[in-house]
Amino acid sequence: MTWQSIRDTIMLRIRDRTYPPGELIPNEADIAAEFGCARATVNRALRDLAEEGFLDRRRKAGTRVIEAPQRKATLDIPQIRREVEARGQAYGYRLLARETGSAPAELRARLKLPEAEATLYLESLHLADGAPHMFERRWVVLRTVPAIAAADLAAVNPNEWLVREAPYTHGGMEFHAEPAGAAAAALGCAATDPVLVMERQTWLHEAPITYAREHFAQSYRLCLGL
Repeated sequence: MTWQSIRDTIMLRIRDRTYPPGELIPNEADIAAEFGCARATVNRALRDLAEEGFLDRRRKAGTRVIEAPQRKATLDIPQIRREVEARGQAYGYRLLARETGSAPAELRARLKLPEAEATLYLESLHLADGAPHMFERRWVVLRTVPAIAAADLAAVNPNEWLVREAPYTHGGMEFHAEPAGAAAAALGCAATDPVLVMERQTWLHEAPITYAREHFAQSYRLCLGL
């Protein structure tokens, strides 16, 4: 068994709370015996997860799951609630649509998904002082994040749920302007009005987690610190 396979299995156990936050995981010898491999292979897998901020390894003290993983990637997932509240506005949220099925062909190609891959499709509207702030369309790959199928996403928006419950290793985002189109009704503008769109996707090693398209209201201002 490769160290990458062991790393991915341990990461799955961290994510589904088989190895809970703050708890010790089995030692290298026990993991090596479970997978029938050399301890050096296990050591490489654990070292990779420690370098990525998921495990805390200390000599003679064992290896623990970090309670609040600190991602060392350059991608920082924005949390919409915090962004709205930082502007001094009251945050609101509505779940508009939720269904399970296969993703569109364009998205399957982007995430390298087979046609039969099950995804959770969500439409959400985020509000600032009661006015539309951002309309979001999101697909979540259930194979990678099975727990989201039982999540109450009417109470907790998917952005917050995923940031808290689905550790990622890498991803990307891009911004562009385009006509509001189908998002116009939710944003309260004309379909031909230009709006800022952010596309974002995250991965857990080779496994895709989610892809989101976020359409912001015309009043939105993007502020970046230097």
